[in-house]
Amino acid sequence: MSIRFQKLTRPAIKSLASGAKITEHGITAEKLANGDVRYSVNVMVDGARIHRALGTASAGVTREQAERFIEAARTKAREDRLDLPKGRKAHRSFKDAAKAYLERLEATGGKNIGDKRRHLDDRLVPHFGALRADKLTEFGVQSYAKKRLDAGFKQATVNRELATLSHMMNRLVDWKWIKKDDRPRIAKGEEPRKPIVVMSDIHIEALMTAALKDHDDRLWLFVAFGLNTAMRHSEIVATRYDQIDFESRRIFIPLAKAGEREQPITPTLADALKIQREKEDDKCGYIFPPSRPSKYLHRQSMGKQFLRAVINAGLSPQKVTPHVMRHTAITRLVKAKIDLPTIQRISGHKTLAMVLRYVHIHGNHIDEAIARIDTGMAAALHQSYTNPPSVGSPRECSSLSY
Repeated sequence: MSIRFQKLTRPAIKSLASGAKITEHGITAEKLANGDVRYSVNVMVDGARIHRALGTASAGVTREQAERFIEAARTKAREDRLDLPKGRKAHRSFKDAAKAYLERLEATGGKNIGDKRRHLDDRLVPHFGALRADKLTEFGVQSYAKKRLDAGFKQATVNRELATLSHMMNRLVDWKWIKKDDRPRIAKGEEPRKPIVVMSDIHIEALMTAALKDHDDRLWLFVAFGLNTAMRHSEIVATRYDQIDFESRRIFIPLAKAGEREQPITPTLADALKIQREKEDDKCGYIFPPSRPSKYLHRQSMGKQFLRAVINAGLSPQKVTPHVMRHTAITRLVKAKIDLPTIQRISGHKTLAMVLRYVHIHGNHIDEAIARIDTGMAAALHQSYTNPPSVGSPRECSSLSY
């Protein structure tokens, strides 16, 4: 049925004075200084505002074309609603989808919920909130990232926010809240690589000693896990006794970062876990249950306890984090000349390229190779020691790794 106009009639449009305009049913006709008439529309369709300048009468644009444009937008919205899940009458806004996403993560024990909530509530929702979740575009994501970088935030910070956005959009696809084709490409920027910090045998012993003396009786086991498996922090705290095959010394990890895997463990760790299991009331449950009443079935982090052990061991809290245990374990495999596919199987890295970084830094073959060009310096060194140059006092440098 066509729209009835009381104000935006043809005679009224013709009699408009220069600079005057008439608006009705979301259509505006404005008389320009040259006598031409410009048409535009400004309407809400399915919660989204459409504001578009259509053109001038001299270019062939008419009021009827403006009507058809609005009807076409509403028809498209009705077609979109045909794909909605059963029971929904409208598409989710980004804000509503983010709220539901966080609620589902809470209910299912998702990882890093605190960080994800902060990224969404403080940054992503204020930026994308009113937009339909299925209308997010690659350009929109890039614009968001540029805005954050221009505001002075580091690439690493922006990348963590984009990782949360990517995880949320993947879940929306999995839950069939949006179509797979509606998920935008979310590309993270290149970050400066941080140096790989590795602990020496002396520091490993000091850390384990401090963990054993700590009042938290699970801390030593957390450190043992990190150093004897190269597992990630989140993987360790989520491990259950019924996921361990003690005969083959394997742990089944169903929710690893690169997909489920069988994690090999050392004989020493396997023996320690057998002893610990005998002390448990639930011999099939989580190895790191909550230390106090909690809505979670297992501890979400051992960061505070690990920090205590680091300080008590006389190590640097700025350098030695739980992830350093993973770096240390992988580096020890590299130095033992274990082949890359085997290291990858133990570390759970998604690609060999990720393992190669450790090889490039800590591989014995690097030292052996550079030694082959160690020539031609004897005379120069003798001269240097015999007649040392006059320079200022040497300045000590702090090492970046252990």
